Amino acid sequence: MFDYRNNLKRILNQTAGDEKSLSNGLAAIKLILGMADEALGEPIISTQVDYKQVGLFLRGLIALIKNPGDNHAKNNTLKAIRQILLTPKLEIGLRQTLIDLSQAVKASQTTKETVNKKVFEQALQKKITPKVDYRKGKRYIVVRLLSGCDLVNDSKRCVFTLKESQIHSLNLKSGDIVEALPVEDNRNYEAEILRVVGFRQLSRMEVDQISTFKYAVVQGNSGHLTISHNIKGQKLRIRGKSITLSVDESKFEEKNIPLTDGSIVDLAWYDGDIRLKKNPTEAIEIRWIYELDQPATMSKLKKKKVKQIEQATEMPKLALNLHYQRVGIAIGNNQNEALLEGIVKRYNGIPIAIDAFQGKKKIIEQQIKNLDIVILVTAFAAHDSTWNISEFTSKYNVKFAVSSSKGYQAFERALYRAEMGLPAYEGNQTIEYKKAN
Repeated sequence: MFDYRNNLKRILNQTAGDEKSLSNGLAAIKLILGMADEALGEPIISTQVDYKQVGLFLRGLIALIKNPGDNHAKNNTLKAIRQILLTPKLEIGLRQTLIDLSQAVKASQTTKETVNKKVFEQALQKKITPKVDYRKGKRYIVVRLLSGCDLVNDSKRCVFTLKESQIHSLNLKSGDIVEALPVEDNRNYEAEILRVVGFRQLSRMEVDQISTFKYAVVQGNSGHLTISHNIKGQKLRIRGKSITLSVDESKFEEKNIPLTDGSIVDLAWYDGDIRLKKNPTEAIEIRWIYELDQPATMSKLKKKKVKQIEQATEMPKLALNLHYQRVGIAIGNNQNEALLEGIVKRYNGIPIAIDAFQGKKKIIEQQIKNLDIVILVTAFAAHDSTWNISEFTSKYNVKFAVSSSKGYQAFERALYRAEMGLPAYEGNQTIEYKKAN
């Protein structure tokens, strides 16, 4: 008779207390006892294959045939094969077949045809955009904070507080009337603004007055960062006095954007803050950090900016005077916005940014209806915004032209065409742009 005692001792000594080890040890013991049972000619151990494992094996194999090389399907198939191989008295030919099959599964690779099929199927799938039921939105009045805003109901009670990241692109101000819904599936946000529906002038008793300093340039090294001017060269002034503001790198935590030399930020402060006189650093808050593609070194950034400014100022001026008309620049949330504003000012216009990136129709209409001219920079605008802007400029008799490029000359020419009543699109037609004397 087969002496199984030493084998059992070795199995028991090598079996740990975890579930997997105990399961493998039990299967090995059954196999040893089965060998001893063969000598007696009395089968006391079932040789039946675990059909649950067979089912797992077949499902894994089907998934692998559909998606060759899929790691999840490979792991499931191999796991099932290993469990079936532990079956006592498994026929030798079947055992060898399963071993060969496991090697073939391991060697399975994703084919080019499979990848192309997957890409094609994903492209055909309809992207379901959750529908917003505007009828459920309630109306609130915006009260701007240094960062973000409060949404106040008719009883002057604050119902929601929104983060700057939710409202920055909307360019909201205190007194805007919005419709909003509470956000139930995102603990980071209290509510979502559906649309801007109006404006109500708030008295000084209802809201604290806030001053801002946009596109401020951060300078210096880590731990010693300061702000003294913005990208237009305007100095940071508090109550008429120019100051150099020390910047705490940890004061802006809403987005994971580090403050470095050359960063562009928006600042905000309450006009009535008593700390402005003694310690402006404590009173002034970083409202927003613009995401810029920073060059490798600051020296390259400065050279690039100097070159851009030189190009803008050295271009011969067109015979154009806007006479302080309000010019909407439909460009979206982009750093080139400030540079294009400089061109508008060059021709005595008042630049006003229009957020053409969001594509929200009501917001775009609110921004356009009080303007004199709108220039759409299609390189940055959302596709549906193009139609909305064209529709509202026609509706409110606003002069309109399109710049297909973010370049200075293309934008300047679009400005000229809008003011002179020339075609909105330049295209391939020949248009005469008169130069200033």
